[in-house]
Amino acid sequence: MAGSITLVLGAILLAAGLAAAQTPTPTPTPTPRLPPAAAEAPAPDPGCNGIELSYNLQNRIKIRPFVADQSKQPYSFKANASVVNGGTRPLKSWAMLVTFGHDEILVGVDGAVLTAGADLPYNTTENAGNATSFSGYPQTDLLTPIATAGDIAQIQASVGLVGTLFAGPIGKVPVTLPTALSLDDPDYECPPATNITATVLSTCCLLTPKALANATVPDANTTDPTKNFLPRGNGDLVITYDVIQAYPTSYLALVTMENNAKLGRLDNWRLSWEWRRGEFIYSMKGAYTSKKDTSACVYGAAGQYYQTTDFSQVLNCEKKPVILDLPLSRYNDTQMGRIENCCRNGTILPKSMDASQSKSAFQIQVFKMPPDTNRTKLFPPANFKIAGGSSLNPDYTCGQPMPVSPTGFPDPSGLDSTTLAVATWQVVCNITKPKDAKPKCCVTFSAFYNDSVIPCNTCACGCPANRRGPTCSTTAQSMILPPEALLVPFDNRTLKAQAWADLKHYNAPRPIPCGDFCGVSINWHVSSDFNKGWSARVTLFNWGDVDMANWFAAMVMDKAYNGFEKAYSFNATAVGNDTIFMQGLEGLNYLVKQTNMSGTDYLVPGKQQSVLSFDKKLTPSLNVIAGEGFPSKVFFNGEECAMPQRFPMSSGSRTRLSSALALVLLLAASSAFLLLQQ
Repeated sequence: MAGSITLVLGAILLAAGLAAAQTPTPTPTPTPRLPPAAAEAPAPDPGCNGIELSYNLQNRIKIRPFVADQSKQPYSFKANASVVNGGTRPLKSWAMLVTFGHDEILVGVDGAVLTAGADLPYNTTENAGNATSFSGYPQTDLLTPIATAGDIAQIQASVGLVGTLFAGPIGKVPVTLPTALSLDDPDYECPPATNITATVLSTCCLLTPKALANATVPDANTTDPTKNFLPRGNGDLVITYDVIQAYPTSYLALVTMENNAKLGRLDNWRLSWEWRRGEFIYSMKGAYTSKKDTSACVYGAAGQYYQTTDFSQVLNCEKKPVILDLPLSRYNDTQMGRIENCCRNGTILPKSMDASQSKSAFQIQVFKMPPDTNRTKLFPPANFKIAGGSSLNPDYTCGQPMPVSPTGFPDPSGLDSTTLAVATWQVVCNITKPKDAKPKCCVTFSAFYNDSVIPCNTCACGCPANRRGPTCSTTAQSMILPPEALLVPFDNRTLKAQAWADLKHYNAPRPIPCGDFCGVSINWHVSSDFNKGWSARVTLFNWGDVDMANWFAAMVMDKAYNGFEKAYSFNATAVGNDTIFMQGLEGLNYLVKQTNMSGTDYLVPGKQQSVLSFDKKLTPSLNVIAGEGFPSKVFFNGEECAMPQRFPMSSGSRTRLSSALALVLLLAASSAFLLLQQ
């Protein structure tokens, strides 16, 4: 019974399974396929796609002397500044500006030089002002990551700094970082630097929109050193350093100085620079060093490397040689001269005076030291300085050498071809005036309608701090002088000035004013005034102890310029819109020093004089007596002279020249002629 029941149930289940198998399975609705989720955008690169500047203060250590005022406590410090090119354009001749904020004094700089060429130790507050500029040396250019496959050695420059700063205790004051970092390049804008860490300051400089628009891809990523140069610079004086022959251990260079200043000049120039890679001067033509010293070579690394060299034949091994021009007599010397534009006794004139004498040049043979013993390893010296031997020569500040396109020289055989220098660097120097600088010459005024002379200002060229002699006032206005006082030194004028004050009923200050202390004074005397024209007489006085060859002067005549006709004893030319340029006639352009030629108990200045004539065709309304016949500015040998603070007053008589003044001018002209005949 039970078996039959089991059999029946099995049959039922089998039938149900077969029925289910025969029933079609419904097709499921397909699920729509969604596109893959977009990959999450990567975070932007936090680095700098321009020029990254950073300053890392590595340590600060308290040093003596220990002072009570903790804010003035000196600390030694070490820091590292870096410049990294992360952009698409090479950074040529880079210069980084660092604004220090704790009276830092730099005593060591590695991997760069001070752009102004200053010596160490360097006071960043007193000497630099707002910012201290560092220029790359020897790595002056930073290539792009694209052109170098990201080679850090070619895209980054690192500057090591060692110095002294003044601040409060460590831990109680903020970290002594600079206040600003910037790039000295007008094509870049640098936002304010920010603190990356407590000891690191950084900023990212980007190309300006204008510079970015002018950049091209081929120019941006080029690595060809023969095509990628900055344009040549302009300045008052430009020094060009041309390597004209290159060898593995030495090279031959031509150094050329060109004067571009309108009125600046140099007399007995002295040029110096600093060798930064152990170089020394083996020989020189067209100039010479002030000292022949080979001790640094004999006892230094050069003596160990060049063991078979006879250093008695070497010219100079100083790290900072001083170079002087040869006299004219050495020009045809086959051993020392025969260099174009050499041997002028250090005189470089402005082009406005004589373009043929606006250059000076010399040639040097330089020996190199490892690791630069390869003909392609060429580096110029750094920290150029140029000065003149005359107190009237201007002061110059020179930048660092910048690589420029090689100079082309005409083929010496006369063929119509150009020979290029192996490499060329350019140093741009500009005339600067230190703060509170005093003039070096001054001007006096006189006129036919007044028998007194308006003298140079009190302390016009500065009063010596340690002056000996009677007490004088450095602030009192200078005293009106009698005409004959122009011919005697200031120390001999006192009695004349006091007697003249008594005669004219002037108030004489007590103590009397100090002198002008100028080496050169120039008298401008209005000689006559008529309806159709007028005249003036210019007299130059040399109160110094040095003769002045090839002198020149310039007078700025604001209203009277258009009426200038001629000078009778000088070469004079109207220049620009308001200036009369003057120099001595050929053979008579020598302003001699003061001398005792007259047998008096005082020295008489060297003098030269000329009359200038003016007409009134173009200046009919010119009021000569009101002061319009006097110059507003006077320059002598490029130096701007101190001007009087007032004009001679008319006494109502316009008919004749003061007899005393006429006699003085006659004596000046006569003595000048006699001096020139000596």
